[in-house]
Amino acid sequence: MSNRTFDRETLLDLSVNVIPLAILAFFVIVYGVMGNYPNDPLVLIVQMSIIIVTGIALTLLTYFSGKAIAGSEEEDEIPPGYSTEDAATAAEIESGSEDA
Repeated sequence: MSNRTFDRETLLDLSVNVIPLAILAFFVIVYGVMGNYPNDPLVLIVQMSIIIVTGIALTLLTYFSGKAIAGSEEEDEIPPGYSTEDAATAAEIESGSEDA
């Protein structure tokens, strides 16, 4: 088993957040380089903080959702309403029916 946190399928699921992150990074760069700022620095601080906080929040959300997806793939698939004993009994029945 690999020591990687996310496998290929999980990375593909999370790649949909790359485009919004790239757009936010683009706006930070454009506003930083070509900004026509008003005389009030408070406007610049609020504008940049909204963009940067949104980018950080999206990055954290992407990471934790990836951890949840990867963790759910590692768990045994037991349907809701069933216990592990039910799953073991069903496995025994299935293996017994194959022997017959």
